Amino acid sequence: MTHPPSNYDYADASQWRGTTILTVRKNGRVVIVGDGQVSAGNTVMKATARKVRTLAGGKILTGFAGATADAFALLERLETKVEQYPTQLARACVELAKDWRTDKYLRQLQAMLIVADKSETFVLTGNGDVVQPDGGITAIGSGGNFALSAALAMNEYEDDAETLARKAMGIADKICIYTNNHLTLESLESEV
Repeated sequence: MTHPPSNYDYADASQWRGTTILTVRKNGRVVIVGDGQVSAGNTVMKATARKVRTLAGGKILTGFAGATADAFALLERLETKVEQYPTQLARACVELAKDWRTDKYLRQLQAMLIVADKSETFVLTGNGDVVQPDGGITAIGSGGNFALSAALAMNEYEDDAETLARKAMGIADKICIYTNNHLTLESLESEV
């Protein structure tokens, strides 16, 4: 096993890699799938991390990339916003993004989130972005572009959202050294 250089800072989240989160919304179903790898430099620290969760009693799916503690802090805040605006996921996401951008503590958090319910999907960043992606497919993380490209390429040939997501993650796993094939998947029946 290769070890990081002697000056490697394990506490620096910017040096940690290893997340691929993909969301597919297709034919009455929305799926979020994430791999399990967490790497520090060129070392795999964990292969079975769970970076996909449900909120609001299973009505909202989330996936996160970035520093785990930061992502959990954001997920707690998101859950509070969802409780404030239980039927307005877009508003809950915008309110979280506003806090994330303006709050002195939250501004330091290094993570990205994908949030989906039965009708909407959003990508949230610390820059204040709340993006509702076109086409029902989006991805984040170090292997996100690989999984996204694979899913987009196979989209017209695969009808099932879960099968499409799993195949796309399988391709990302073969290309991205920070992605593995230990998948966590959550899904909901979708209105779109």
